[in-house]
Amino acid sequence: MGLDQRIIEKSKLLWEQCLPHISVDSVVFGFHENQLKVLLLKMTAAQQWLLPGGYVYKDENLQDAAQRVLTERTGAQRVYLQEFGVFGTLNRSEGFFTDYEDGLWYKQRFISAGFYALVDYTAVNVTADEYSETCEWRNIDDLPELAMDHQLIYTNALTVLRQQLSYKPIGMSLLPERFTISELQKLYETILGRTLNRGNFYRRIMRFGILVKHEDPRKGGAHKAPFLYSFDPHQYHESLQGLDW
Repeated sequence: MGLDQRIIEKSKLLWEQCLPHISVDSVVFGFHENQLKVLLLKMTAAQQWLLPGGYVYKDENLQDAAQRVLTERTGAQRVYLQEFGVFGTLNRSEGFFTDYEDGLWYKQRFISAGFYALVDYTAVNVTADEYSETCEWRNIDDLPELAMDHQLIYTNALTVLRQQLSYKPIGMSLLPERFTISELQKLYETILGRTLNRGNFYRRIMRFGILVKHEDPRKGGAHKAPFLYSFDPHQYHESLQGLDW
């Protein structure tokens, strides 16, 4: 396979603009049709799947770099973003560029800050870059093999998300503004990977006073329409401290 001049030219630009040896990789979660999904890229040349990632400009901080990369991928300006780990496996990415000179930006050793992001699936427009064949959502129970150490990054992100579900306002970022109790319970069950008792879930979630009930039920269907709820952001943050499902 011949050398890609675009990669060589982009390498020169990155040496000028970005901090060497530091990168960001993000595990972007979305929730749609009762499925927890992850955003993945498929590289055109290598035909391998990766998490969305990028580099840190010399004049920006780490969090802003992660947000910028997500905006480029999804168009979302504001998402829930949480740093959860640092990854520094030796020779993480050099195998992608074995035919290139050692001075290539992409062949350097990078220590990557891992972030997980929670986005409203219906409010984003996923976008592939010039090196990607596709950028798409995949169900977490049907993921392809991930290249480099991205499987480890994904697994750690999901573990941390499950741990933090009890005390962070996670549902606010994954559900639409108004939702049913059944949809909220399904979100929790999907993330936790286990079934929750319906009655117990309702009683416990209502006890914390985090939901606002709307009198206009969802329209449609042959049965009684379920009531819609929305989160009270302040109460959600305060009341879920220490909640253990």
